[in-house]
Amino acid sequence: MGRADKSVPGCFGYPLSIFFIVINEFCERFSYYGMRAVLVLYFKYFLRWDDNLSTVVYHTFVAICYLTPILGAIIADSWLGKFKTIIYLSIVYAVGQVVMSVSAINDLTDGNRDGVPDTIPLHVALSMIGLVLIALGTGGIKPCVAAFGGDQFDESQDKQRSRFFSIFYLSINAGSLLSTIITPILRGQMCGIHTQQKCYPLAFGVPAALMVVALVVFIAGSGMYSKVSPQGNIIVKVIKCISFAIKNRYRNRSKSIPKREHWMDWANEKYDELLIAQIKMVLKVLFLYIPLPMFWALFDQQGSRWTLQADTMNGNFGAIQIQPDQMQTVNPILILVLVPVVDIIVYPLIKKCKLNFTPLRKITVGMFLAAMAFVVAAIVQREIDPTLPKFPKINEVQVKVINLGTENLNVSYKENLNLPSETLSSYKASAYMDLPVDSTIYFTYGNISQGFPFEGFSGETRYTYIVRNDNRVEAIWDEDISRKPEQGNNAIKFINNLQETITVMVDNENVTDILPFSFSNYTMLKLGVKTIKGITESGKNCSVQSMEFGFGSSYTIIIKECSSSMSIDYIEDIKANTVHMALQIPQYFLITCGEVVFSVTGLEFSYSQAPSNMKSVLQAGWLLTVAVGNIIVLIVAGASGLSEQVKSIVINIVPFCNA
Repeated sequence: MGRADKSVPGCFGYPLSIFFIVINEFCERFSYYGMRAVLVLYFKYFLRWDDNLSTVVYHTFVAICYLTPILGAIIADSWLGKFKTIIYLSIVYAVGQVVMSVSAINDLTDGNRDGVPDTIPLHVALSMIGLVLIALGTGGIKPCVAAFGGDQFDESQDKQRSRFFSIFYLSINAGSLLSTIITPILRGQMCGIHTQQKCYPLAFGVPAALMVVALVVFIAGSGMYSKVSPQGNIIVKVIKCISFAIKNRYRNRSKSIPKREHWMDWANEKYDELLIAQIKMVLKVLFLYIPLPMFWALFDQQGSRWTLQADTMNGNFGAIQIQPDQMQTVNPILILVLVPVVDIIVYPLIKKCKLNFTPLRKITVGMFLAAMAFVVAAIVQREIDPTLPKFPKINEVQVKVINLGTENLNVSYKENLNLPSETLSSYKASAYMDLPVDSTIYFTYGNISQGFPFEGFSGETRYTYIVRNDNRVEAIWDEDISRKPEQGNNAIKFINNLQETITVMVDNENVTDILPFSFSNYTMLKLGVKTIKGITESGKNCSVQSMEFGFGSSYTIIIKECSSSMSIDYIEDIKANTVHMALQIPQYFLITCGEVVFSVTGLEFSYSQAPSNMKSVLQAGWLLTVAVGNIIVLIVAGASGLSEQVKSIVINIVPFCNA
């Protein structure tokens, strides 16, 4: 049992086989983090789930990804060995990525070609199947790859093995960095057979291709690997031994029976001392893992709460615009810088100062830095909250009125609403008013008045009325956008107040034909100044340079005149994001510093402290702390029932600090 008895090729003092393992890990992490980077936005904007459901499903998926390592470790250490386990579960992993990509094809069920899938449950079902397969694959191989890399070193290469775990962690973050830059760009492309939509199939398809590459690379190094044979069903032995020790201690609880040095010593009657000693080692390490899930409860919210936070911020960095899911790249960028700095400069300096910076102290410092990162995140959220629009509640609507008439318009409501009437001059708009869904609104021009009951209105929705006077009161309504525009876009719709139909173009792209006294559909515009052109039914051409649009705003634009130039008015429906994404950098810096001293230390500590026949098992135990951390997020989110982002952030710090 043990290593294959052969000479292993080397390079710079390292076994050549580890380079295949590092490249495999790079590709696999590209696949995983690339898919995960766009996952919460896929839930929100493709499947149309709300923020809370998106967050819950996201963390459930991550939790399963870190629960399945136990299964992978049992298979590797007990039956197949690490090498075969990695290959078989990588195939499952790749299939899951392909299914995920197929689930995101909009045209799959878009029979009427309106750009919206007709059978959302089918897409949800495929997504869930894909995510389950991915969770089985990535979780199953996760404890095996790191431990398999450690197996490539002999006992005289402790220094090289320690450095390997840093290199291994760098490959993880290099893959994460590139994927979190590339996949949001791929998602932002427009693709589709019948209608052009955000290209989630491509954003999931490229990670699927990288997973296939990871599998091929790993198999290519097969002849160079040092492969440790599985040593029997060690997990079952451990469980039976622990159970026997507990039962035996309970049976011999009399005070007259002498105590034993350790409670596991009660298994001496049936199990050999070597196994008991190994279990003591593992239990000692697992006991130290108890507070560690609190770190991951905070850390993994970079992909959910922090991404949703970035969705309400200004991503304009001058020459480039950063998408909310791309802000996650700050973490791997900092990792690539900080791991070598900490490894080569910080730790040697601490050693020169004769400070005993033990692995447990490193882990403690990492946890403290993660807590500080969320204190900063809460402060940033306090800056964001006042800038966010207030949307209507379940049984309410919000109504805005625009006066397109030639006289002053009086707007009033039923008396029992206790709302004051409002007078609007020509081309002026009211603020959004919170009203019950069964209200009636009254419009008055001079002596002419008419009531309009809300018919067809849905709760939690915004509406705009346009009103004019022509010997009578004319009014029509349109549904407004009732959420912040995604990806920093600006949601723009036009109102035609001309006497004829007009074709509107923005930057030479045709938007729509708008009938007189009518609304257009929304069009999404990027940051900056746009050229708005119009061609009327009678052949008049007009154009105007727009205002400079910001990041995540919504405007209703009234076309008042089209002669040599276009005369327009702007009605601001949703303010642009004003808090800059750069304010997230300090929280990313703090949590990354915490990760460097916490996670790299934990990987090496888990390997070095494990008995030779339980390397994968203890790696799985380390990864299990990640799963528990994500479960904590789910419990806290479900128990709190809080919709405000800042409360969600703060409430996640509390159990961490209590630990």
